[in-house]
Amino acid sequence: MVTAEYKLAYSEVLEILNYISKEDFNKIPSYIIEMLKANSDNENGFKYNPEKTLKEQNVSELARTIIAILFRNYWATPEQKNNILLFQKNEREKIKQEKYNPNNLFKQSQQSQSLNENQIENTAMIEYKESLFKKILIKIKNFFRK
Repeated sequence: MVTAEYKLAYSEVLEILNYISKEDFNKIPSYIIEMLKANSDNENGFKYNPEKTLKEQNVSELARTIIAILFRNYWATPEQKNNILLFQKNEREKIKQEKYNPNNLFKQSQQSQSLNENQIENTAMIEYKESLFKKILIKIKNFFRK
């Protein structure tokens, strides 16, 4: 099931595709166009103005991403495609480095250790007192064990 966000994005992409050249439109496989049409929101009132940029027209981020993927896969020259793929690879590497940076991992563990130390200091010892009945019961058990 397609979410409303995807339906909106698909309808925006179809509207934008109406303004590209027939040559570029024919480069997109028909199954992709059919999928976009089948899952789009037909009641969306989005109108594309070719004189403005996508950002100026408030096109959703998901629709911009779909258009970027279409560009990369079907319209870009081999050099452009290589540059895009290299850029995407570098971005993924940056994200990995930020996420798995050893310096940041140690900082997080140090913060958690200081939190644990504070919790230990705030925890008081509770003296456990046995009831009179339990004391008598333990004495009786010890008597029979001997």
